[in-house]
Amino acid sequence: MADGKWRRAGATLIRVIAVWAASALTLLALAGILPDFRLQSDDGDTITRTAFTAAWGAGAFGLLSALVWPVLVRALLIVPALVLGALVFFLNGSLLLIALRLIPDGRGDAAPETAVVVAAVMSAVASATSTAFAVRDDDAYRRRLSRLAYRRRRGRPADQGGPGREGPPGTVFIQLDGVGHDALVAAAAAGLMPTVAGWLADSSGHRLTPWRTDWSSQTGASQLAILHGSNHDVPAFRWYEKETRTVMVSSRPASALEMQRRAIERTRDGGLLTIDGASRGNLFSGGAGQLALVLSMAARRGKGSRSRAGYFAYFSDPANATRTALSFVAEVVREIGQSTRARARKVTPRVKRGGLYPFIRAFATVVERDVVVAAVLGDLFAGRTAVYADLVAYDEVAHHSGPHSRDAEKVLERLDRSLALIAKIADRTPRAYRIVLLSDHGQSPGETFAGKYGLTLKDLVRAGSGLPVPRRAQRTRSASEARDAVRIALHRPVEGGVDEQAAKLSDPIVLASGNLGLISFPDIGGRASREQIDRRHPALLSTLANHPGIGFLLVRSEEHGSVVLGPGGAEVPIAELSDEEGPLAVFGAGAADAVRRTDTFPHVADIMVNSMYDPGTGTVHAFEEQIGSHGGLGGEQSRPFLLWPRGLTDPLDIMAAESAESAESAESAESAESAESAEPGESVSAPVPPGGGLMGAEAVHRVLTRWLQESSGPQVPVRAEGFAGAGPVDEPFPPGVPGAGPTAARTAQAIQPLPPPNRQDPAPDATGTTA
Repeated sequence: MADGKWRRAGATLIRVIAVWAASALTLLALAGILPDFRLQSDDGDTITRTAFTAAWGAGAFGLLSALVWPVLVRALLIVPALVLGALVFFLNGSLLLIALRLIPDGRGDAAPETAVVVAAVMSAVASATSTAFAVRDDDAYRRRLSRLAYRRRRGRPADQGGPGREGPPGTVFIQLDGVGHDALVAAAAAGLMPTVAGWLADSSGHRLTPWRTDWSSQTGASQLAILHGSNHDVPAFRWYEKETRTVMVSSRPASALEMQRRAIERTRDGGLLTIDGASRGNLFSGGAGQLALVLSMAARRGKGSRSRAGYFAYFSDPANATRTALSFVAEVVREIGQSTRARARKVTPRVKRGGLYPFIRAFATVVERDVVVAAVLGDLFAGRTAVYADLVAYDEVAHHSGPHSRDAEKVLERLDRSLALIAKIADRTPRAYRIVLLSDHGQSPGETFAGKYGLTLKDLVRAGSGLPVPRRAQRTRSASEARDAVRIALHRPVEGGVDEQAAKLSDPIVLASGNLGLISFPDIGGRASREQIDRRHPALLSTLANHPGIGFLLVRSEEHGSVVLGPGGAEVPIAELSDEEGPLAVFGAGAADAVRRTDTFPHVADIMVNSMYDPGTGTVHAFEEQIGSHGGLGGEQSRPFLLWPRGLTDPLDIMAAESAESAESAESAESAESAESAEPGESVSAPVPPGGGLMGAEAVHRVLTRWLQESSGPQVPVRAEGFAGAGPVDEPFPPGVPGAGPTAARTAQAIQPLPPPNRQDPAPDATGTTA
């Protein structure tokens, strides 16, 4: 035992001396290269004296970085994240100038701009040297992260895991945004994701299953349901609400907060993470008390409403900050090179990737990834019960490079390394953890609608309506969570509604969500009917339904209720819609139920448009500037995955138990009365689609909830009668949630099949949006 301590102490001492020596040599080299940087007196010094000066300056700089840097970062937490990243260089330069002033006899001096360069190079060299010595020393890296985590956990109760990793394990949910089931399997088989491949190959490791998204196959709908149990009335990534004349956009903080409020009101539950949970890099909080880079919370004001813990945890280490800054620059250069090569080789399909996109990509693939992973590691050391984190890197790159491109494959390789790091640290934390890997949707490839046909969906709608059409097709703004995250990090307002407003109240508003289009007539109160549309624009519906780039339309009919229109005059009432025949036959099992469910939403568009889908090639045509898209039906976008440890109950067994419980309850008179008040088109339980897997993101929520019960005992709160919302135990309701004021008493329940949702919940009131 003592020998081990002395060995570790000796290794640490050697590493410190090596870093110090490398920093001193770097100072000497830079002093000889840069004209405005010197380490000698005006009369000159001997080599020994100059070396001593360099060692003194390197030591002073390292000591100041270790002692002063965390204090500086904490003081600057109010500064926007990206601005803080830029300030890293200037703060480092300031520390170097101070270190040079501490050298005896005034032998160190540098111009301010030179000091910035010298400090950046020294931090990079020190980081590289330290990493080279510690690359095979997992304990060294663990101790470094452990010190950071212990600083953050001061005042928290002792770990539930206790000594020897005893007690109930915690659960880490890692969402790989946009990675479909087929893409994950292919990447594991090709050796791109060895960590995932190892989990699948190990007989005692993990199990994998696909699940079916709702019609709206995008992060806003899927993650809201996964974290908060409901995505009712979320028809797309963006949609128009007539009563408030508002365009709701899932990646706008105000819209995300309103979506979260409505979900909590509907489910009467605070979310998946209400019990000692942490939410990292997500659109929604999930009811967690620990937040970092959570979009919905960016719209809140007041103390504690904006969590900077994730940024502080990462940028408090100057080596981390410098490494991320350099990686950011490298990613920008990489994107510029890849896009230039794609243009030179005339790769098709292709979209424009200039302007600010290289920086947006670098933020998603470097900054957000590093901060989120660091926050998750801190949560592991802090012993939190449930952690849910979203890594958006693949989704952003796949939109612009394609989901099967080499660019996207490289991102999967780097994400796998992050998973390996999390798994390795999870094996060394005081509390045991189960890692669940999942995605919110996949991505379907294909040329854009405008690229294929020379006009946008908006142009086609205007042509079918007899309205003027621009001579040149205008680009449709691409939905980008990463772009909006960058604007939030810079404290800039997130756009998402100004250019979508109609020029005249009588003009249609056309919105795009991947290969799903939404058309609304703002001057028609409520949901416009087919008959109203035909009287105003007789050729519009037939123009859309018979266009080769469109698969089907959903529109309300005064005579037959809602109907689905397809090519060649196909018309199917919503009640008769089938997966086996008609316009939805190519879209696979579960498509008809997904369309029927969306038809019940209060804010479904007057005309819902789904692009064509070619099952032979798996391609769709996005109505945005994306060659890898999601948002509607068709192909891999509707098949995300769920990967879980074998010790947890199979999701299909959970759904079967829930269905059996629902069937027993339906036999009672009380359940029969509830069934009469159920909303049309909604199933009482989360069914298993004919093609296998889970049906809908709400079913995934119930599976994850059950797993938390199995992992940590009876901690997930039951829904209490009389409460319109739920917050953390013994804490007030979140502001803006109906029923705020009193605290909800929580009752533990034994592990048993989960009850079906309360179908008597009132439909949410949409008039209170702040978007």
